[in-house]
Amino acid sequence: MKNTETMMTKQWRPFIHFTPEKNWLNDPNGMVYFNDMYHLFFQYNPTGDKHGNMHWGHAQSTDLVNWQEKDIAIYADPDGLGYVFSGGAVVDVNNTSGLGDGTVPPLVATFTHHSKDEVQVQSLAYSQDGGDTWVEYANNPVIANPGLKDFRDPKVIWDEENSQWVMALAVEHFIYFYVSSNLIDWTFASKFGEGHGTHGRVWECPDLFPLTTPCGITKWVLIVSLDPAGPNGGTGTQYFIGEFDGKQFISDHTETRWLDYGPDNYAGVTWDGLQPTSNKRIFIAWMSNWVYANDLPTNPWRGGMTLPRELTLVNSSKGIMLANLPSDDITSLKAAFSLTDANTLPESCAYEVVWKFDKSLGDNSITFFNSEDEKLVISYVAENNEIQLDRTQSGWNEKDFGRVATAPLKMTDENTIECSIIIDQSSVEVFTEKGLTTLTSNIFPKVPYSEFTTTRTSQLECFTLINKATS
Repeated sequence: MKNTETMMTKQWRPFIHFTPEKNWLNDPNGMVYFNDMYHLFFQYNPTGDKHGNMHWGHAQSTDLVNWQEKDIAIYADPDGLGYVFSGGAVVDVNNTSGLGDGTVPPLVATFTHHSKDEVQVQSLAYSQDGGDTWVEYANNPVIANPGLKDFRDPKVIWDEENSQWVMALAVEHFIYFYVSSNLIDWTFASKFGEGHGTHGRVWECPDLFPLTTPCGITKWVLIVSLDPAGPNGGTGTQYFIGEFDGKQFISDHTETRWLDYGPDNYAGVTWDGLQPTSNKRIFIAWMSNWVYANDLPTNPWRGGMTLPRELTLVNSSKGIMLANLPSDDITSLKAAFSLTDANTLPESCAYEVVWKFDKSLGDNSITFFNSEDEKLVISYVAENNEIQLDRTQSGWNEKDFGRVATAPLKMTDENTIECSIIIDQSSVEVFTEKGLTTLTSNIFPKVPYSEFTTTRTSQLECFTLINKATS
């Protein structure tokens, strides 16, 4: 902990979630894995704790748990092309861009420049030293604005089957797809969105990638964030599963499928660079909501990331769906601890409570509480066959923060429900139905929760998840 942290907010600094040392953070950007190092870039305001003056902050990790914050990676030039908004990064293995030095593959970042007069264009930056330092491409922008207000958040992948780069770009209520052979010269290919999913004010932060099911079926997944119109108010993240032929994405479904039902999982995208050796897609999101993001009570930082999660395709009673569970790097931290008769919780660490119950018995709940009469309640509501997360009495409750989030269960033929509940100082993440149903939420209790109770007989397992660096 830093000395600049006040006693009031010190207890909210998480153990196993990334937060900046100070100032404002929002969307994760440019996540790339290279030379055994995870790079996390993010929207960052180096001069204040509210949104504005956007640069790309930077942190590195070898294990997705212990992060080292670095200097700003890509600087804004308000008098030039503008502020540095969201985007992605790739390993240009074959140096198709020509931006490498001939010794190691360059890392190439694609991002949105947002000018003072709010014109958004797509630009490049590149690194020749494995991501430590970045240089902006001399001939930016690489995609000019065609006269649209919302034209941003490029996310690029290498399309192996068609030997091309594919960019997903958020444009008003749609996702535009562009293709390129060299990351510099881009051609519009198609757009997606009409008649599919939920449409709020705008679609944001897309991510397109293939995944293979356990039985060997390869599908394409498109992740899209939107604000507002999320499942429980404010921001939210939806996904589509379908086919991509090198130009056009065709969804297998038109209905809305939420990646997470909680209020605080937004703008999430996946790491590039893992795919040459595995089928893995590791996802991370901004753990906040635009309804109250600028007012959260932490100091000297404001904003953090969810746990890194592995995305997988699974067969369910409703066909192939997308599941998300904590990555192996997180689960490897588990250390069991014994429950006392009072179900006392551990101190000075993140922890997981695994709550199992038979839903055929009716309503059930688990309540976490502290000495300040604050409580967090997670319930199964039989009438609606749903999980509820109630933080209305969990602590800080301003700016429409207090709310009850609900998530319908999908695999209705199963009576045994298992909920993994991970609590880390100022957050709770609930994973159930093997990751098909999740809820992510900030919480700000005056003091940590010290005990918990359940309303019906349940099976309970508890684990500490202490940060390796502090254990």
